[in-house]
Amino acid sequence: MSVTSAKETKRITTKTLQVMKKSKEKISMLTAYDFTMAKILDDAGVEVLLVGDSASNVMAGHETTLPITLDQMIYHASSVVRGVNNALVIVDLPFGSYQGNSIEALNSSIRIMKESGAHAVKLEGGREVKECIERILSAGVPVMGHLGLTPQSIYKFGTYVVRAKEDEEAQRLLEDAVLLEQLGCFGIVLEKIPAELAAAVASKVKIPVIGIGAGNEVDGQVLVTHDMLGLNKEFHPRFLRRYLNLYDDIKDAVGKYKDDIKSVDFPNKEEQY
Repeated sequence: MSVTSAKETKRITTKTLQVMKKSKEKISMLTAYDFTMAKILDDAGVEVLLVGDSASNVMAGHETTLPITLDQMIYHASSVVRGVNNALVIVDLPFGSYQGNSIEALNSSIRIMKESGAHAVKLEGGREVKECIERILSAGVPVMGHLGLTPQSIYKFGTYVVRAKEDEEAQRLLEDAVLLEQLGCFGIVLEKIPAELAAAVASKVKIPVIGIGAGNEVDGQVLVTHDMLGLNKEFHPRFLRRYLNLYDDIKDAVGKYKDDIKSVDFPNKEEQY
C-alpha cells in the first residue's frame, strides 16, 4: 500500500500523523483558541490545532497556565472545532483536571470530547501520569503526551529554563517517551530540551514527536499562534520565529480609524445609507 500524503487527506487523523512520520513529511501545529483564528489556520493547511492551556496567558492575561479551568478549555475548544474542516484538534487537559486522580482524568477527557467535539487530549508528564493515560485510553480517547518543560509544573521547577540538560534527567525523559508510546499515546510534544536529545527521542519512538524549542530533527513543530504572528511583544525566546508584527500593525490601523473618526472622514458618503 502506498504512503498517503497529508495533502491528499481531507480530515487529518492520528493515523495521518503516523503516516507523515513514516514518510518523513514534517507536521505543522499551531495553537488556536477561537473560531476565527481556527478557520484561518485550517484554511492555511495546518495539520494540527492545539487548544492549549496557554489560553490562560494569551487570552486571559494570567502569568501562568494554572488558572484556566476545564469549563474554559471546553469553551475555547468548542469555538475552535466549529471553525475547522480538516485539522486534527487536540485539547490540553488543564491543571487540576487529571493529576493524581485517574478517574477525574477520564471524566475530564470525556467532557472535552463530548462537549467540544475535539479529537484528542494532551497532558503533561511521564511515568507519574501512567494510570491517568491508561484510564483515558481505555475509553477510546486519543492521548498526546508532553515532556521536557511542562508549564503546569512551573512552581515545582521554579523557572522556564531548558530541561534535561543533565544526563540523569535526559535519561528519564527518554525512558518516559518510550513509556508513553508503550501506553498507547499517538504522539508526544517535547518542549524546550536540547536538540540532540529531542532527535534521539524522535528516532527511538515510532509515534510522531512535535517540538517547541527542541531543534529540527523531530517530526514537526508547534508554536503559540499569538507569538508567531507578533500579537505580543513580551515573549521572545530563542526558539520563536515571528512571521508578522501584528501588534504594531493592528495598533496603527486602530490609530488610523480613530483619526478618521475625529476628522469626520469616516464614514464618508459611500459608507452611509
